[in-house]
Formats: sequence, structure tokens, C-alpha cells
Amino acid sequence: MFSTRTYFGGAHIAMATCSTSSVDIEEINNPGAAPYGNFINYYTFNPPENRLSLLPATLLQDLGYKDGHQTTLILDVGCNSGELSVAFYKHVVPACEEESDRRKVNLLGFDLDEILIQRAQQNNPLPSSVSFIPLDITKDADQLQDYLNQHSCSQFHLCLCLAVTMWVHLNHGDAGLLQLLSRLASISQHLLLEAQPWKCYRSAARRLRKLGRSDFDHFKTLKIRGDVAEHAREHLERHCGMELIQSFGSTTWDRKLLLFKRR
Repeated sequence: MFSTRTYFGGAHIAMATCSTSSVDIEEINNPGAAPYGNFINYYTFNPPENRLSLLPATLLQDLGYKDGHQTTLILDVGCNSGELSVAFYKHVVPACEEESDRRKVNLLGFDLDEILIQRAQQNNPLPSSVSFIPLDITKDADQLQDYLNQHSCSQFHLCLCLAVTMWVHLNHGDAGLLQLLSRLASISQHLLLEAQPWKCYRSAARRLRKLGRSDFDHFKTLKIRGDVAEHAREHLERHCGMELIQSFGSTTWDRKLLLFKRR
């Protein structure tokens, strides 16, 4: 359940996981009560269009995919209840395309929050092309590898990591953030990253304090501060074999959408 959509974590991040019971009445009535970003109605206050308006509908073609021969695989990390996953798919795979072509683009979304995944599964209008699974990758990464094997691919062609990094960072520290980025880079040919700016960290911590809850475990000891997106870029380029190839600008929430490619 980790993300403003809800994060999936790196394969080697050691952490305690949260049960689905954390999405209780308090979380439903008060979004600030979701310390892992598992907001029950997230897309009512940050609708998919906030991101999609910055992304070209030709994104997959621009990246060299959809050549008519290979299947294109997209991974959505921390998909929450799936609205953005479906909207992104419809945005980059227009309905006018042949059904056979649509089947060649598959999106897998996953989240630690089983309640949100159940909602995503129940409301999924594209079950032949978009799928959702509950997954705690810190316990079992085999499902992702199985998915890749089923499609005879070694990596996902495009990985979406949107508004996820802050929740990993706050709950698992600098090492957790860097391990998450390394893990995503290892399973992706392209990575679309939206990292929350530092002001969001302060706001999240303030919300917890107002609710009388304990502060985030690592908030006061984080050394990676300031321009978190720039820190992420440096790590991906220096240590993960990726390079920044495009910035799509900033969302209405002042968050950069950065596209990385494996060298």
C-alpha cells in the first residue's frame, strides 16, 4: 500500500509491510491519515488528466514500440485503484486501433493494498489488455518475473513510477529510495518518473502531526533532501545505466515528469 498511488518497493528493501486493515474508516474520511500514500479516493483530488495532459498519445511509437511484431509491456508501480492505469492505456493505445493491435500492448498494475486492487479489478474495462495484482515485492518478486516470462520478455518496455518515491523515502529512508530506483531500472527499458518535491514531504509530515500520529520513521534523518528529482536522476545515471532523455514539464502539482532510457 505504499504510494500516493501506493508503492511497490525494491526487491531487496527490508521492511515491515502493512495489512489491508490500514485502510479503515479514518483513511476513508481523512486522506491525511494514509501514512503510506494509500489514499482511498486519490484520483478524485489528483485525476489522471493532470499527468496525461503532458504526455503525447504517440508515446509508445516515439519510444520505438508497437512495430506490429512484438508485445509491448507496461508496468504501473503502486497503481492504487487503477484509474490512472486504465486512462494511460487508453491515452497511448487509441480505441480506433484494431483489437489485435490492442492485445499487443499489455499493462500490469500492482499495489500492496488488496482493497484498492480489488476495486481496480472490479472496475477494469479492459481485462484483456490491463490487469491488476496485489503484490508485495519485498516478499515475493516472482510474479513480475513470471509475467515477463509469459510474454517472452526480459524487461518491461515502460515502467510508470508516479508519485511513489516520497512514500518509500519517508518510510524506508535514503537507502530504501535508492534501492527502489535501482530495482526499477533493472526491470525497465524506459522509466517514467514523477518524484514528489521536498515541500510535499513537509506537508505529509505535518498532516501526520495534526492527526496526533507518530512522525515518519526517517523524516528527520533523511540526507537526500531538496531537489529529490535531481537526486533520483543522478542515481539512475551514475549507478543504474539509465539516462534522462526527456522532461515533459511539470504537473499542476509542480511535479516533473521525467523519462529515462536504458543505455
